[in-house]
Amino acid sequence: MIPEGIQFAERFDGVSGSAIREIFKVLGKPGMISFAGGNPSLAALPDEICADIARDVIKADGKRILQYGATEGYPPFVESLSAYIQQQYGFDLELNGVLPTTGSTSCMDLMLKAFINPGDAVLVESPTFLGNMQTLNLYQAKLIPVESDEGGVMLDKLEEAIKEHHPKLFYVIPSFQNPSGRTLAADRRKPIAELAAKYGFIVMEDDPYRDLRYTGDHLPTIKSYDTTGHVAYMGSFSKIISPGMRVGFLVAQKDILRKCTIGKQGTDLHTPNLNQAIVDQFLRRGLLAPHIESIIPAYREKMELMLEELKSFPEGTRYFVPEGGLFIWVEMPEGFNATELFQAAVDAGVAYVPGTHFYPYGGHHNTLRLNFSNSTPEQIREGMAKLRKLFTENIG
Repeated sequence: MIPEGIQFAERFDGVSGSAIREIFKVLGKPGMISFAGGNPSLAALPDEICADIARDVIKADGKRILQYGATEGYPPFVESLSAYIQQQYGFDLELNGVLPTTGSTSCMDLMLKAFINPGDAVLVESPTFLGNMQTLNLYQAKLIPVESDEGGVMLDKLEEAIKEHHPKLFYVIPSFQNPSGRTLAADRRKPIAELAAKYGFIVMEDDPYRDLRYTGDHLPTIKSYDTTGHVAYMGSFSKIISPGMRVGFLVAQKDILRKCTIGKQGTDLHTPNLNQAIVDQFLRRGLLAPHIESIIPAYREKMELMLEELKSFPEGTRYFVPEGGLFIWVEMPEGFNATELFQAAVDAGVAYVPGTHFYPYGGHHNTLRLNFSNSTPEQIREGMAKLRKLFTENIG
């Protein structure tokens, strides 16, 4: 009970917190196998390298690192990050600016702070990342789901929604989407940038999984086709270096970036200097590319193992085969209820995320998201066997 006479802000009405964070509370059971989170593998976290770099940078520039920093970022990191962005993405940094952020989650918050008034329409993929849906709801946006197929968001459905709802923003995860694992088709990327310019809205391109590609070739970003400043690119080092350091970046048209910088001053003042300095050294020392190459094989092996296990699930089970990322999306036959079975799965010692949480207005109870990155091959075999047994007993 809150103190008598006190009321929370209306923006919290109907917002109950992240379903995944709530799920984590029930995962303390000894021996629990969790396919529910989105954490990188512990083996992929470069703790010794980070420890060595932290000591080096504090000895070399400790007074500046330990002091308050500029909201615009730790200057050496801004320099190396800008070079990295131009090399990796080819973005036009005459039109755009770069802002280091506290993870890509911070990018989302800053963009919504800059643009969204209560009731403003925001288009989202269906399904989409539940964490950022929560942020959208806190800013009291009106979420408009747009239908997707195996090639990602459908362009005809997107333009229909644009014409009907006149959105401020369109939120899209183009690479190995969370939760579906889909990659936005190459021939849909430039048209999305063109639609944004034609109809006057911002595309928020959230791309934290881009470097975790196990098959195929990298595709151009939507932002790479942006010539008018209508696309903002949200990047992150969380999945490829460390989620705990919370270092991401926003690339956006300079006036937009300035507004986000002002917003950041009241949110966290600046992203921690030490964390920026560590990532800066990953870039300057050429450590990032070999680190990514070193973690890819184990992730690919786990993904392929989970996909192999799914082949013997009950008849009618459908799943998407991703080219990278951390997730596999599963659709069970109609009438199956993965939401209701969640507690039974936990009681059996294995957890997943019911797919309903990834849809703006719920439903789709026959779907679920599985994560493979934070389990061992042995845990994947054991956990999938438990799910197979449970689902088989409750099918039809």
